[in-house]
Amino acid sequence: MGFFSRLFRWDENAPAARQPAEAAASERGLDAATAKAVLAELDIDTAIAAHEHWSARLNAVIKGTSTEQLQPDVVCLDDRCDLGKWLHGPGRARLGSYPAFSVLVARHKHFHMEASAVLSLAQSGDQPRAEQKLQSGYRHASNQVVLLLKELKRGLGR
Repeated sequence: MGFFSRLFRWDENAPAARQPAEAAASERGLDAATAKAVLAELDIDTAIAAHEHWSARLNAVIKGTSTEQLQPDVVCLDDRCDLGKWLHGPGRARLGSYPAFSVLVARHKHFHMEASAVLSLAQSGDQPRAEQKLQSGYRHASNQVVLLLKELKRGLGR
């Protein structure tokens, strides 16, 4: 059972004060209407692909082959991409009471900070440090977001 699957699961033995607001939760954890709404609002596979694509985009900046005009002070903002808009809007309204959701929001924000740091290093001409950051902190942050999105999908029963 994955991270989101565990945290979105309804625990009938938990004290009432610790039970999530979705009191009519199904065996999967979320009630069917909430799960259906989340899946209608967020294409999780597209969000995963977009986050995985950032590595290639940043690598192109490091190698000097990018034609994009990326700005570190914009890339660091976690509420501008499609996933971030959902996390800070409808996602928070639907899943914000779950601890796992807060972890996803925090990891997503960290991802954007790491991407911005790689970009800053590359644009300042420090390609060796940018490459090192891309392969370490950035890669770890990216992998965490992708893993959490996959667990969210699994937790939603799809």
